Amino acid sequence: MTTTTAAQKRAQAKVEYDAFLAQCPSRKLLDRIADKWVTLVLAALNSDGSHRFGLDCAGKPRSMRYSELSRLLAGVSQKMLTQTLRSLERDGLITRTVVPTVPVTVTYELTDLGISLHHLMRGVKGWAEAHMDDVLANRATYDNRDA
Repeated sequence: MTTTTAAQKRAQAKVEYDAFLAQCPSRKLLDRIADKWVTLVLAALNSDGSHRFGLDCAGKPRSMRYSELSRLLAGVSQKMLTQTLRSLERDGLITRTVVPTVPVTVTYELTDLGISLHHLMRGVKGWAEAHMDDVLANRATYDNRDA
């Protein structure tokens, strides 16, 4: 009988990740990163601010304060932004830095892991923006079909 080390067990589990299985950890991660606020926070933290003027969110990663993120992400509640930032920090996608000033300064910044995810999410965000007219036209056609 062979003994399996902890590292071997982790390696085997990694091979077996399957997001189609309800209990797979990769499904929970996929649920998290598919959230609209996650996508928008990642885009905001990897931009130079020019996206407000219709340009792509392809700037350099930068740190942002909570209040900056809150102003930039129209419609996000304080509770939802806080939950999103905490979950991203827990997953290692962002770092939270506290500077002991008066008042305390807290900034958020993408980690290398967060930057790698941002590159994928930027494509999804760009696709949504580029194809919105097509989707709206299809929705109108669908809705009028049965009317």
